[in-house]
Amino acid sequence: MLNNGCYHHEQMGFFYNKSGGDDKWDTTQLILVQVVGSLFCCFILVSNAMVIAAVITNKRFHYPFYYLLANLAASDFLAGIAYVYLMFNTGEVSRRLTVSGYFIRQGLLDISLSASLSNLLVIALERYISVMSWKVHSNLTKRRVTLLIVLVWAISILIGAVPSLGWNCICNLETCSKLAPIFSRSYLVFWSVSNLVVFLIMVAIYLRIYAYVKKKTAMLMPHTTGSINRKRTPIKLIKTVMFVLGAFVICWTPGLVVLLMDGLDCQTCSVMILKRWLLLLAVLNSVMNPCIYSYKDEEMWATFKNLLRCIGNGTRRQRSSRANSRPLSSAQDTGNSQPPSEEIKNDDQGMLKT
Repeated sequence: MLNNGCYHHEQMGFFYNKSGGDDKWDTTQLILVQVVGSLFCCFILVSNAMVIAAVITNKRFHYPFYYLLANLAASDFLAGIAYVYLMFNTGEVSRRLTVSGYFIRQGLLDISLSASLSNLLVIALERYISVMSWKVHSNLTKRRVTLLIVLVWAISILIGAVPSLGWNCICNLETCSKLAPIFSRSYLVFWSVSNLVVFLIMVAIYLRIYAYVKKKTAMLMPHTTGSINRKRTPIKLIKTVMFVLGAFVICWTPGLVVLLMDGLDCQTCSVMILKRWLLLLAVLNSVMNPCIYSYKDEEMWATFKNLLRCIGNGTRRQRSSRANSRPLSSAQDTGNSQPPSEEIKNDDQGMLKT
């Protein structure tokens, strides 16, 4: 339907046909991706919920770094929800989506990615501040950390909403991209380039941190009787974050490069073939993060085991209490022909007669 040169009331199949972006899936391939993706998403939701619970319940994690780490887990949790919604609204189903439904689908992904990227940038700055003062944790107050977390989500929601606010090609079909048929190519260029620039900034920050720590360690070594206690230096937390950042860059850079190629209208690039597999690679990033936390941080792993133990004990106690409170339904359950109260009454009467 044409409405003042715009196509707001058309279904997504119209835009897929106009942009040349074929979103058709082989049935077997689609089922395989949905099954694997569902398993990934279940793990993402459970594991990241445990990270958040660990930070809340363990007082040793009540520091700015871990609050930001819990916020990163929250963005991964949102990513799990976004992937579930995407997987069951792809293929032929995506062609029947409305424009608003497609904006919701992509907006959830964009918000979760922006939140993850913003969190990693804030964590990098927090690590830089702590390392430059040679402390395990920075002196950021809870109020400032809360403001940073609110700022991260405000920026992420704004970025995710930009296409629906007007930066799209609904009124100019010639500028539509193939990967996102109602997103303009200029937006994809902006989106991919800005994210890649942030990647470079974070890598530069951690290279600066690494150089400083190496220099500081070399200066301290002659004045120590043994190796520097790593628990008293920021090195351990830096390694955790560097692994998280490395996984993020590896999993997301190929997708951003493909988005950039599509935004530049590369005719020889097979962007549609790579689309579905790069999406699974992005999902894998949210799977890896909780594994990195537990592997690189012994305290986090110990807290995970305590949480699982508490859940297991709680489940057993709940089953036991249900069994103990279950009413006896018949005389056969007691092994007697009459209720215990009646037996006691009869015994008392017999004793009085004798």
